[in-house]
Amino acid sequence: MSPIVKIFKNFSGNSRNKRAKIFRESFSINQDTKILDLGSEDGENISSILNETDANPKNVYIADIEANAVQEGNRNFGYHAVLIGESGKLPFPDKFFDVVFCSSVIEHTTVAKAEVWNWKSGKRFREAAFSRQKMFADEIVRLGRQYFVQTPCKTFPIESHSWLPLVGYFPRELLVSTLKLSNRFWVKQTPPDFNLLGKADMQKLFPEAKIICEKKYGLTKSVMALKTDELH
Repeated sequence: MSPIVKIFKNFSGNSRNKRAKIFRESFSINQDTKILDLGSEDGENISSILNETDANPKNVYIADIEANAVQEGNRNFGYHAVLIGESGKLPFPDKFFDVVFCSSVIEHTTVAKAEVWNWKSGKRFREAAFSRQKMFADEIVRLGRQYFVQTPCKTFPIESHSWLPLVGYFPRELLVSTLKLSNRFWVKQTPPDFNLLGKADMQKLFPEAKIICEKKYGLTKSVMALKTDELH
């Protein structure tokens, strides 16, 4: 592992640990608590969070657009594997889950993955992306009696998907061309599928939630929307 990768992984790991602590302190998790990790990948992240709780794997559902990832989570942790389309719609009734967990996912719920490189107009991209993000947020609210939604903050100087400085401020066309170039040689490759959000955006998407800002060096690194029984 290169020194650059090690620095960024340690930085990200420390932040994830702090958010995991907030999650565990915010929700009462027992063996009957029904939990959904939306955008779970292979379930490793939610597993590390739930290790210090009484959660029963039989009541944990992991949902992602990658079939192999959720199947691996089923094999490794015994979680229910749920394959979803890019719309994020799930085949469960309203308030089926006690807690919906969604970390660093909603910023990617934008336009069709196959088309992201073709979107050069920042205004058109933001409008289309935020419309999809609103539908995704509404699905989280529909599914969960409580929820925890986290996203990187758009104003933080290091953009978390590319590990590049200030690209979150770039006009869309410059962002696309920069990532095309950096993906050839930089240690972190990423498609330009993200529409970064701030505190006001998250409040608009989740009007009933308490908005918490995670700070790093006095700056907002990520934003969390929490709705818990204790808060409501």
